[in-house]
Amino acid sequence: MGVVAIIGEGLLADGVSESLAGRCAVIRQAGFETGVPRGADLALALRDDWRPDDAEADERRLRDSGLPWIGAYVSFDEGFVGPLAKPGKPGCPRCADARRLAGGHDFGGSPEPLMSLLLHGVVPRAPAASDRGIAQMGHIVAKEALSVLEGFPARTDNAIYRIDLKTLESSLHKFLPNPLCPCCGGVPDDSPEAARIELKPRLRTDAESDRCRALDRSFGEALIGRYVDKRTGLLRETIADIEAPFAAVGAVQPTAAGAELSAGRGHSYERCGSMAILEGLERYCGMTPRGKRTAVTGSYRQLADRALDPRTTGLYDPERYADPDFEFEPFDDELVLNWVWGYSFARQSPILVPEQLVYYDSGGGGRFAAEGSSGCALGGSLEEAILYGLLEAAERDSFLMTWYARLPLPRLDPESARDAELSHMVNLLRETCGYDTLLFNATLEYGVPSLLAVLKNTKRTGANLICAASAGLDPVRAARSAVLEAAGRIRFLGDRLEQDREEAVRMLDDSERVVRMEDHALLYGLPEAEGRLSFLLRESPAPCEFAEQFAPVRRQADLTGDLKSLLAAFLKHGLDVIAIDQTAPELADDGLRAVKTLVPGLLPMTFGHRFRRLNGLKRLRTIPAALGYAERPLTADRINPYPHPFY
Repeated sequence: MGVVAIIGEGLLADGVSESLAGRCAVIRQAGFETGVPRGADLALALRDDWRPDDAEADERRLRDSGLPWIGAYVSFDEGFVGPLAKPGKPGCPRCADARRLAGGHDFGGSPEPLMSLLLHGVVPRAPAASDRGIAQMGHIVAKEALSVLEGFPARTDNAIYRIDLKTLESSLHKFLPNPLCPCCGGVPDDSPEAARIELKPRLRTDAESDRCRALDRSFGEALIGRYVDKRTGLLRETIADIEAPFAAVGAVQPTAAGAELSAGRGHSYERCGSMAILEGLERYCGMTPRGKRTAVTGSYRQLADRALDPRTTGLYDPERYADPDFEFEPFDDELVLNWVWGYSFARQSPILVPEQLVYYDSGGGGRFAAEGSSGCALGGSLEEAILYGLLEAAERDSFLMTWYARLPLPRLDPESARDAELSHMVNLLRETCGYDTLLFNATLEYGVPSLLAVLKNTKRTGANLICAASAGLDPVRAARSAVLEAAGRIRFLGDRLEQDREEAVRMLDDSERVVRMEDHALLYGLPEAEGRLSFLLRESPAPCEFAEQFAPVRRQADLTGDLKSLLAAFLKHGLDVIAIDQTAPELADDGLRAVKTLVPGLLPMTFGHRFRRLNGLKRLRTIPAALGYAERPLTADRINPYPHPFY
């Protein structure tokens, strides 16, 4: 049958030994003082508590020995079995622990095990953890060992069992190997060669879609099976919001700062679930470099011949940098930064970009600014991801240009779109939610159809104004998207305003109190803030028709053709488009690609009023006049001083 080496002592080791007796040869060893047992076909490292440092040392010895092994341990009131680890194979115990602990672990809300871990390096067995639970762990370990010895697939291959040692409930949790794992991971150094982009043809899934991969049921099921698990998934779960005006699903992502929610909105819960998962994966890729190792550090002066000048992306005002309590330091040519390689479509060559402008949880190097997720997108191909990243950058730019320059945009008649879906949405929001829908054409000089939606409350309760925006190849679809985004905030902002009205009033008097993302929208839930949007909500002539404002939509069968047309429009107006591949290896295996699309000169979306980055962006002063909204370039005193209402 084979030989199993059991390394460890205690109830778990004794139970496994007893279960395997007579079914295979067993070598017992308390620890590694005498080395790794020779002649074994499989090792089992078993503990009645959890000592991460000791476990890491044990794993190192086992990995060096060339033996496959399965670990199991007790952590407070839970037991964990697996994964099956093989030298040279990704998906080791440290990967499993990293996935399991990604969002923090509260040990059932008890502080004692966490304190024990911090002070003594061990999480002991909880008094409530039963011997029967440990016996059940032993049976699972023994069964896995026999499967390996007999040549059958092990259920713990890239998976772990979790056993509740109080209730005996057991569950199996798949996990993806961590490419950044110091034991079994490994990613290549970032390089200019890998950053080169040659756009390839990508056929649309159908004439109405801007995707090259269908979001059908089988694709959605595959996403859930690969990426969603309550204990070890990149995403922990999906949650349907059945109280929203339209279908909405959230995907919960564990992060060091706590759970983060990604959302999918539309008219089908199934499709929204897939969209929420994809948005969560996009954020996973955009947080920190996962597919390549940052390899360039230096100052702009040293790298200027092949690097982006950070000043072209907008900096904070000098008085902000002068504040000793401000989190960032002023940029100058000598500031040492971490840089990553992207591809400049203007230069037609790779270009270095500050890492902190690409990944929004980036660390290392001088910190001169914080960047968000604007321009980050996920697609079924590199071309699709670049397209959607570029559209999002245009969406945010058009919204902020409208706000900071107080552009009196043309108002649109939703019915003139002659779109049954948009009409249904507008009517439903009015009749069931009490909100009127106002649409505006916010398209700027580069010609990407951009729509701004404002929901105006007709009731005495709830948020007064809710703003959203969208940009797309089709203005009608962009209008739908903007309305969906705004509608998805109705209940949340109404509840928040009811709870935090006093804080919102304080924000009205002190813009510095607008700190979090949701604060921006909460502030404009107050009726008292409506006057700040008077430039947009003013009395105006009859709304314009869509056909008067937008050219007919002519989609190409090849999605890349439309992308090339967009790129040409930006380049024509002196705006470079830089694409940086953010794809994590976990997604690349599924053919998904994540990209940060950065357009220097466009207004960057920021949250927290003190963090708005407008210094050095000349377009803000010149474009309003170029488009006929102003008679002359804007001066500093005419730029809107209030926090924007985007959320």
